Amino acid sequence: MQFSGIRTDDNKDGKMNDSIACIACKNGRIFIAKRRNSGDMGGRWEFPGGKIEEGETPESAISREMQEEFSVGTRVISKITESTFEHRGKKCALHVFEVEFDSDGIETPFTLTEHTEYRWADIDEIPSLNFVDSDSAVYPAVKKYLAEK
Repeated sequence: MQFSGIRTDDNKDGKMNDSIACIACKNGRIFIAKRRNSGDMGGRWEFPGGKIEEGETPESAISREMQEEFSVGTRVISKITESTFEHRGKKCALHVFEVEFDSDGIETPFTLTEHTEYRWADIDEIPSLNFVDSDSAVYPAVKKYLAEK
């Protein structure tokens, strides 16, 4: 499955940066990860993902990011939503996808490179967690999508 219409530039000429966020579901819970304590959003929870690099499709960015950050293979199921936001004065677009992991990180823990911890959370507890702003903005659409499945 390929999704078109994704911009992959570095905000030159006022264009947007594009990122992906991954929603993995298992037994009614969703996968979340806590960022390292450095950076603007350090120490906050997120739906894992990252920037779509030049020449990448969203699917290849998802595969690369999940492999780099958790050493897990990933399959894209469907696009859930997208949102725009501003980060450090740059326009950004966040493309949110439902994904499936090759493993759940429970029996054999994931290798973390960008996060300090991860867990499978109930969708209703997300608003009570210290979530990154861009993911908080897409939370209602993610919750609605999961409720309609």
